[in-house]
Amino acid sequence: MTLKLSVLDLAPVAPHQSIGESLAASVTLAQQAEASGYSRVWYAEHHNMPNIASSATAVLIAHIAAHTRHIRVGAGGVMLPNHSPLVVAEQFGTLEALHPGRIDLGLGRAAGSDALTSAALRRRPSAADDFPQDVRELQGLLSDTPPVPGVQAIPGSGTHVPLYILGTSLFGAVLAARLGLPYAFASHFAPSLLHEAAETYRTHFEPSPQTPRPYLIAGVNVIAADTREEAFAIRLKIRRDAAAALARPGQDVDEDTADALLRGPADAHFDQLMHYTAVGDTTDVATYLRDFAASIRADELITAHQAPTLDQRLRSLALAAQGTGVTPSTT
Repeated sequence: MTLKLSVLDLAPVAPHQSIGESLAASVTLAQQAEASGYSRVWYAEHHNMPNIASSATAVLIAHIAAHTRHIRVGAGGVMLPNHSPLVVAEQFGTLEALHPGRIDLGLGRAAGSDALTSAALRRRPSAADDFPQDVRELQGLLSDTPPVPGVQAIPGSGTHVPLYILGTSLFGAVLAARLGLPYAFASHFAPSLLHEAAETYRTHFEPSPQTPRPYLIAGVNVIAADTREEAFAIRLKIRRDAAAALARPGQDVDEDTADALLRGPADAHFDQLMHYTAVGDTTDVATYLRDFAASIRADELITAHQAPTLDQRLRSLALAAQGTGVTPSTT
């Protein structure tokens, strides 16, 4: 069975790494994903997070698309309540004009930040309540018939950039179903409602011109390496780093101290976040991904390759594609 695989790149900024180096690594990762046969690579809008460099999501997408040839590139996602639908339509209409047929627009309703940063973004406290209306307005601005007479998104109008609803709850599942849009569940960090959301989405789905049948994407973490021992060593390193960051942010922590922290609440927190994680060699990871996709009847998996170094993430990308039968690109 061949799985449809994609990549979520968090544009991580490692300790002592510059933003420029992080973004260059994202280019390399996208090029590897393209060469390995992945369907798309997505970037998420986060703000005020020193270890994530994807805040200007549309700008990063433009850069990645210019340095790749055919892989789809998009947002997973833009936090729509942080922006006006018109501005988002213009940004992604511009991207579509520059890279026809390659741009995706995933939409979320969270802030992608903390309360202080939300205020700095000029986000109203009630902005999330307007998310369904904003999605419909954005959909109209990208269509042939603008929703407000006399107001067009230029570029944007008539581009029909495909929309995806992102979520971690039943709210997003129902909204995606009623709008007839694909639904991407962020189970790579919020796993608890995955199965219920998937069933809710299919039950309530109403076909649309963009999506004639339900299309479910599920997020999953991947740590693939040449040997099981190497993969689990990488996982332990990630666990230690996560425990240190949670308990002692900004401090250098040795392995013994990190292991002690893992015996406390940090361990359970990590396990909850990383509940859906494929770890091991090519065979282990392929088996996990197939079983995971089958358990929820996912149409596509979007993989978040978790490893401290770029070389480890690149190897994980290649091995996961190889094991699941994704066809490498020859163009």
